[in-house]
Amino acid sequence: MDFKSRIKKLRTIMKEKSLDAVLISNFENQYYFSGLKAITYSRPILILVTDKETSLIIPTLEENHAKDKTDVDHLYIYHEVKDKEGAYSYLEQVQVMLNTLSSEMTIGIEYNALPTQITLMLKEFGSSIENIEKDITEMRAVKSDEEIEMIKESGQLVSQALKESVENARQGISELEMDYFGNEYLFKEVSKKYPDSTFDYFVMSPSGIERTNMPHVFSNSRKLEEKDIIIHSRQVGLNGYRAECERTMFIGEPTEKQREVFNVMVESQQAALDYIKVGVTAKEVNQQALDVIDKAGLKEYVVHRTGHGIGIGVHEEPSLRFDNDLELEAGMVFCIEPGIYIPGVGGFRHSDTVVLTEDDTVLITEYPRDIESLIIR
Repeated sequence: MDFKSRIKKLRTIMKEKSLDAVLISNFENQYYFSGLKAITYSRPILILVTDKETSLIIPTLEENHAKDKTDVDHLYIYHEVKDKEGAYSYLEQVQVMLNTLSSEMTIGIEYNALPTQITLMLKEFGSSIENIEKDITEMRAVKSDEEIEMIKESGQLVSQALKESVENARQGISELEMDYFGNEYLFKEVSKKYPDSTFDYFVMSPSGIERTNMPHVFSNSRKLEEKDIIIHSRQVGLNGYRAECERTMFIGEPTEKQREVFNVMVESQQAALDYIKVGVTAKEVNQQALDVIDKAGLKEYVVHRTGHGIGIGVHEEPSLRFDNDLELEAGMVFCIEPGIYIPGVGGFRHSDTVVLTEDDTVLITEYPRDIESLIIR
């Protein structure tokens, strides 16, 4: 990925907004601007971008990782081992870095990501702050050709992994065992076809009427039973870029009510897929799906938006929801996933990933969406 071009564009935004520096704390944005994808759950990392230099505050155990993956000008390293030369605290290194700057700078930060403690340090140092999140979100929303190619590769992988799990599902195996079939395919295929690549995945297969009515629950050891409804949901991220595919399926014959609701869900997804393109607004796409569900008298059973952006993040902006007036652009990538969740009947959701181009909307995930293809007999 061309991280230098991204930093260059960020510096253009800094100049337009009269910012002297930007401090990046969100781990997805850190990857976007540097290529560093580190485990940050207990050891914070910060990236500082000024008009001429980039710097990283990073723990010792990530030092070689940062040198391998990034092209930053300075590393501010903090330690956990006695007798190491330098600062032993993340906060100490933040102060060391601040001391290299002018105290009256205006610094762009991510309001929803930067810890309050660091924000207070900036204030105490004398700096002014401005929220830069919207600008970074807009940068990430429009993908480059290279990013889109990675997402398309992930689309092929996630589609085949879904196929492996769906077609090996049967009564008596657990949700976790169902997931295993697709996972095994992914581990082997990525190892074979994509040398020296990073890979991550997300999968969940809630089964039964009660569990499918909880849109985000992880797979567990519950055994699949005759008459079960299942929402099998997958994401694959190849070299940091993700695609998503989900299907609602049945073990044995669905009830007439389940057939009816399933078909409304498919029709609503198709309405959004047919409508989404460059130039329409996010809320218009949402409304296309909702109109189908509303006409069927099922609007009260909708609990989430029609879709979301995807790329580095599991869920990214832009969001396809009722209050988003954003006009969609070429290079944006979306998951289209209207859902219907009815107590006593079950949850129903398909998801597919699309790429918007100037001339077309390209569906990059594939598996049959009709009900007959998704009944395990």
